[in-house]
Amino acid sequence: MHITNPLEMASDAPPVEIPAKYCLYARKSSESDEKQALSIDAQIKEMLQLAQRDQLDIAEIKRESHSAKETSGRPVFNEMIREIGEGKFNAILAWHPDRLSRNAGDLGKIVDLMDQQKIVRVQTYGQSFTNAPSEKFLLMILCSQAKLDNDNKSVNVKRGLRSRLEMGLWPGPAPTGYLNHPDRTKKCHVVPDPQRIHVIKLMFEKVAYEKWSGRQLFCWLRDDLKFKTVGGKPMALSNVFIILRNPFYCGLMEYPKKSGKWYVGQHEPCISQELFKKVQEKLDSHKPHGGMYKEFAFTRLMKCGLCNSGVTAEEKFKDLVGGGTAKYIYYGCTKFYDKHCKNTYLREENLIKQLVEIIDKVDLDKIGVKKKLEKELGRLNQFREKVLGLTKEEIETQRKTDVRAYAKYLLKEGTLEEKRELMQSFKSRLTMIHKKIVLDD
Repeated sequence: MHITNPLEMASDAPPVEIPAKYCLYARKSSESDEKQALSIDAQIKEMLQLAQRDQLDIAEIKRESHSAKETSGRPVFNEMIREIGEGKFNAILAWHPDRLSRNAGDLGKIVDLMDQQKIVRVQTYGQSFTNAPSEKFLLMILCSQAKLDNDNKSVNVKRGLRSRLEMGLWPGPAPTGYLNHPDRTKKCHVVPDPQRIHVIKLMFEKVAYEKWSGRQLFCWLRDDLKFKTVGGKPMALSNVFIILRNPFYCGLMEYPKKSGKWYVGQHEPCISQELFKKVQEKLDSHKPHGGMYKEFAFTRLMKCGLCNSGVTAEEKFKDLVGGGTAKYIYYGCTKFYDKHCKNTYLREENLIKQLVEIIDKVDLDKIGVKKKLEKELGRLNQFREKVLGLTKEEIETQRKTDVRAYAKYLLKEGTLEEKRELMQSFKSRLTMIHKKIVLDD
């Protein structure tokens, strides 16, 4: 009697088809934001009709307005991939393979999930791809073709930019003081802005010949001229320095920035190259040594009591009679809100002395530093108990005076970081007015 092997029976049976649960994924395809939205809606409409015709189970619809060129810039796609890995979906419905991937990273994620049987089908409007080797290979070719198109487009764009730059044309928005040419046949041509170009020239001249600082220019533009950009916004302080550092105004163009690739522009220069060089020398002479900005212990932690501007600091050096040099640090108003603010300067030694007096008088709980100090002292007391051998009773008798004494010690002898950390714990605001530090209630 012949007994059929159960394994042979199983091998002859047709494979069980896993039901496909689709995520409909629609991504932008055109350049204009308006057209992108229309494109996404059109894709969803067509895909839903396809799903109804073929009786596909659509579990969720996802919209993506980000480009498929970079993996990191596609949060909706990455969310879909994560949910597929968790088993929420096991199939994808999209208009075309290039909607899913235009880079190698995303393609690799999809293929890996297909290999793991977590994606059983990728359905597009005209094709269907399963885990069969030939179908998966075709999907990879189509997605790779989309990446090739992207790469070629990038090469063509860079070549076009380089060609325009070599012709002396500017491939971007015109800097402040210039306007993009209104004639569309003259793409990348810029012309002087008749309302602003003379102001830009004056900015360079005031720095080079009158030794104005960037902040003086900023206050002059804001308060005296009421200067506005093409967009109708006041000039920011950072933009003042961007203008002063931009060689475009003397007829030269570096593109990309800091690339060392220079071109001569067709546009009419606002200033001479000699004037631009003088301004750069003036700006460079005000840079702190070593290219690093000096950090002070108590800056950005107080307000001016007269105009509510911030408080900044500067170093002053004095030659001593017996030889050597003494260094002093002075704190004063930045004059951000009032360039004529009359608040006086305060030496750092006097500032610390006043802060110590405040620590002596106020309730540390009230100003919000007690918990911070007690945490640090807890570590110190562990050291006293385990290393120095003090008893818990001896440590407890010192605890009340330690918190206040420790705060005063940090103000006098602590590092810059320790002083700043202590001051940042203050809940109450400190103001400086005529060499006096006031703790607001």
